[in-house]
Formats: sequence, C-alpha cells, structure tokens
Amino acid sequence: MTPEELDAAISKAADYLKVARRVAVLTGAGVSAESGIPTFRASDGLWEGHRIEDVASPDGFYRDPKLVWQFYGGRRANVATAKPNPGHLALVALEDRWGEDFTLVTQNVDGLHQDAGSRRVLEIHGSLRRTLCLKCDEVQDRGLGPLGDAPECHCGGRLRPDIVWFGEGLPVDIWEEAQIKASECDVLLVVGTSAVVHPAASLIPIARQTRTPGAKVIEVNMTRTEASALADVGLYGPSGQVLPRLVKRLGA
Repeated sequence: MTPEELDAAISKAADYLKVARRVAVLTGAGVSAESGIPTFRASDGLWEGHRIEDVASPDGFYRDPKLVWQFYGGRRANVATAKPNPGHLALVALEDRWGEDFTLVTQNVDGLHQDAGSRRVLEIHGSLRRTLCLKCDEVQDRGLGPLGDAPECHCGGRLRPDIVWFGEGLPVDIWEEAQIKASECDVLLVVGTSAVVHPAASLIPIARQTRTPGAKVIEVNMTRTEASALADVGLYGPSGQVLPRLVKRLGA
C-alpha cells in the first residue's frame, strides 16, 4: 500500500466513523505484537517448541500440568514487562469519543487494552492474569507475578490458567454480548487479526449481515487477510502507526 493509498483509505475510514452511532472493535495478536509480545505459534504449528495440544488443551493440562504452567509462566513473565503501544492508546481515544456505544472485543489474553485505559473490553479467550480452580470453580485475578509450577487454590484445589483452550467453548455470557454488540454496531474495526480463528471471526459477517444496511467494516493489519474480502476499507500497516493517524483524522 503506497503512502497515498493509505492516506486515502484513512480518510474513507474516518468518514465512516464520523457518522457512526455505535462502534465495535475486534482485536487480535497483531496489536500486542508491537508491544513485544510474540504470537507464539510458529510456521510449523508449534508454540515455543511445544505441540499446541500439549500446552493449550484440557488433555494436555491433565497429562502434564507442570509443563503447561511452565509455558504460561513464561508468557506471564513476558507480558509483565510489556507496555501498551500507540495502537492500544488510539483505541482508548475512540472509546472516549463513543462512550457506552463503544465495545472492544479481544482475542488477546494479555490485558494490555485495560492497561492502556480501555474500559469496555470483552475478553473472549480469557486472561493470563486470572486463574480458575478446578475444585471450587473460583476465578481469581492473580496479576502477573510468579505462580510456580503447581499453584493451588485456597480450597486446596488445582488451579489452571483462565484461558480458553483448544477444544473448549467461549464463555457463554461474554460471547453472547460480543455477538450482540457486533450486530448493533454501525462500524466494526478489525485490528491485528488474521480472521481465521472461529468463532471470533464470525463477528465480521454478523456485523455485516444482521441489519440492513449492515455495518461498515474497517480492517487494520499489516497485510490483507481472510477478513479483507468482507472489509469496506483496508488500512495496511502497523496498527501502532495507522490507528493514531485515523484518530487524528477523525479529530478524536
């Protein structure tokens, strides 16, 4: 995308936003990558040298909980040193403009949106900062400090990360709210996600098809993705650079 093409696309996206009453955002790993958080999945399908089913599935946890906690301990330590980038802050500026009519749905589990100041965040894949007790079902915010290889709940039960693993369903109440917000919005921003992970990716057709006319879809990513065919405008470049320019053009 040439600088001239990007500038024209930003103007078009700003025009869509200026007339929008409700705005929703779907974010993915690309937003946090600019804060130094790797996406973990390599081209060979491995996460830090581990098979996904060994470190990100219920079966993997029951087979070797120590390995899983070591893996997530590394992820937690990495996030503990990360800071929100200008892309996160630009989304806060958009929320400040629309207030209660703004919703941010994220596939990320790092909590950087909240660190940046976002308030209306739906974490559909859980959070690295929380634990879930397999005995009493209590969810606790444990921050990002070390938890060891075999953390236990106050009730004596075994703890697992409060993360949605492969083979598990999304939290019903949060996912239902995300679908409602997507169906009601006038503009859906799709930022830093390849739009291949379902059901999260289904928010794009939900936004476009639920009402007549459907929502305008603005894609922000490094390159074209599976979402590009459904986007009304594509802004291709680092979200930490593109989103602040969009906010400035919008006057937010």
